Amino acid sequence: MHIAIAGNIGAGKTSLTELLAKHFGWEAHFEDVIDNPYLDDFYNHMERWSFNLQIYFLKSRFEQLLSFKENKKTIIQDRTIYEDAHIFAPNLNAMGLMNQRDFKNYKGIFDLMESLIEGPDVLIYLRSSIPNLVNKIHKRGRDYENSISIDYLSRLNERYEAWISTYDPEKLIIIDVDSLDFVDNKEDLSKVIHIIDEKLK
Repeated sequence: MHIAIAGNIGAGKTSLTELLAKHFGWEAHFEDVIDNPYLDDFYNHMERWSFNLQIYFLKSRFEQLLSFKENKKTIIQDRTIYEDAHIFAPNLNAMGLMNQRDFKNYKGIFDLMESLIEGPDVLIYLRSSIPNLVNKIHKRGRDYENSISIDYLSRLNERYEAWISTYDPEKLIIIDVDSLDFVDNKEDLSKVIHIIDEKLK
């Protein structure tokens, strides 16, 4: 089984991936942030590095998905390839930070990849308000995220909501994380686990 966690920057995807993997005994797969050679440059000069960054993430997630095909374990994945293609890249294009030629090229590569992969069996979407995201981003203190603007996060949130509104409800779990602290509060984590248990039944 392939379970994936989706959500905006700072929503808690990585933390929840770790916690659920530990609880259920699932195999966790994470977004390639530490070894990503473009992230620092991207946040310092988005227009110059947006295409490079998105292509890197696309390649990285496609490699992940291909490895899942050979894996018999239940997998939990931190962010999906679809978020890059339906949210991040179109947002950069709309903001004038990825030109039309690069976006068309990117979309063509994604469309080709999409014909060779399958989506997750269950998608967990972490819904969050902008103040909550900002608070979490500041709390974790990643240097390269210091320059993320509220406008950028807001645009991403709008795209997430639009994407989720068209997602197959049979394969979707929506968790509102504004009122939950599943990292430091065991009761909140238990609530999330219960919601997931009910869906998987």
